[in-house]
Amino acid sequence: MNDEKYPNIQDIFDLMQKTPTATDKQWLQKAYDFAEQAHRPQKRANGDPYFYHAFEVAKNLADFGMDRTTIIAGFLHDTIEDTPATEDEVENEFGKEVLFLVNGVTKLGHLKYKGAQRHVESLRKFFVAMAEDARVIIIKLADRLHNLKTLQYIPRPDKQKRIALESIEIHAPLANRLGMWKLKQQIEDLAFPFAYPEEHKKVQELLKQRSKVNQKYLEQVYKSLRKELAKHNIDVDKASYRIKGVYSLYKKLQKKDMDIEKIYDIVALRVIVPTIEDCYRVLGIIHSLWKPLPGRIKDFIALPKPNGYQSLHTTIFTGNGGIAEIQIRTPEMHQEAEYGIASHFAYKQKKYTKKIDEKTQWIPEFKNLQQAVQDPDNFIENLRLDFFNKRIFAFTPKGDVIDLPENSCAIDFAFSIHTDIGMHASAANINGVNRKLDTKLANGDIVHIETKKTAHPSSKWLEHVQTTLAKRHIKAYLQDNSLMNKFMNRFK
Repeated sequence: MNDEKYPNIQDIFDLMQKTPTATDKQWLQKAYDFAEQAHRPQKRANGDPYFYHAFEVAKNLADFGMDRTTIIAGFLHDTIEDTPATEDEVENEFGKEVLFLVNGVTKLGHLKYKGAQRHVESLRKFFVAMAEDARVIIIKLADRLHNLKTLQYIPRPDKQKRIALESIEIHAPLANRLGMWKLKQQIEDLAFPFAYPEEHKKVQELLKQRSKVNQKYLEQVYKSLRKELAKHNIDVDKASYRIKGVYSLYKKLQKKDMDIEKIYDIVALRVIVPTIEDCYRVLGIIHSLWKPLPGRIKDFIALPKPNGYQSLHTTIFTGNGGIAEIQIRTPEMHQEAEYGIASHFAYKQKKYTKKIDEKTQWIPEFKNLQQAVQDPDNFIENLRLDFFNKRIFAFTPKGDVIDLPENSCAIDFAFSIHTDIGMHASAANINGVNRKLDTKLANGDIVHIETKKTAHPSSKWLEHVQTTLAKRHIKAYLQDNSLMNKFMNRFK
């Protein structure tokens, strides 16, 4: 512990959103010492003591705004698997809650699986634990973030690529579903050069050429806007320039024939004002000064994204040949956009509990998926389709939000409300118009499902449904029905 490089626990205290009490500091110091002792003989691939990784994971969790218990679990997340420390020791020293979180993050270890199967079994265990407590995901993401920061020290390029691709395909979408936009971008941008090195180089070159030009336009816009806002007595808490993530830009370029001139949000001006009313006033002032691009005004305050993201977006002609995107939000919305669900765990007041429950209601579906899909390749494919695909959100007539994968139809919607509704769905009313059950849904659709006792799933439904939940129930019904018909035929 005499090494000057050894991390200072004060760094973690300084990052915590809620000022740590003397008791918090005592428990965190205890976890620091326990992890340092347990990992002492071990080294990372770059030669650093392994404890540095444990510390960085705990530090990431503090930065995300997590509570004391989660930060402690971050310190200890590898102790049971990789050191002589036992479950009993962890439970005796830190309690059952910390032990559960550590076990949730721990990899499977000595399984008799190889290759993809072993990898999938590890994911299965992770998702089961995750379904019980969302903090398991957040610790895993904090762990992955630091592993990506040291990915260059892994000597095998094939392993680097596997970790990078897994991070892009699983961990970044998980961060996105939890509303942790900043973390999603960090994971993608750290993994991108290892997953797709040539594409990364090309996008970096395009970005260098364009981002400076766009920032220049935005600086001019903000100077004019600031003067106008002062006239209307609107305080600006903060204004900053957001540069689009490199991987996010790459995905957008793929849709635009790699033509960077067709992308307007490479750099966006972010204006943070005290209240929701101020957000709409600022939007009105912007449109009185500059002409907006048609179809580019987005109100995510009135209609938040499925992960809870709220903001007003508009894209304007700057008047000097440029085009600029402006985002307007309150400080609370900004905190939520950066850290998502993690921003609520440091404060265990009742008003946050409902938000956490609403944002994580999709998590238990992971448990259903891992029970229903046995084949490793199908498991990963269904994971991508059900949880990491682009999302749409449709509404029941009462205004409840149903979060579905893109290209879902009214049958998927019916099963997402309740199995019985899906099993007896007979027709759909979408936005006041009677439509077929196989009609694809779009963002914001209001859907009413009509049911009949005599209505049942048909094999044709399988051609249209997207969710594993709907597929599973339809297949089970068709199989049972087939067996029943065979049984009845024997007595004819």
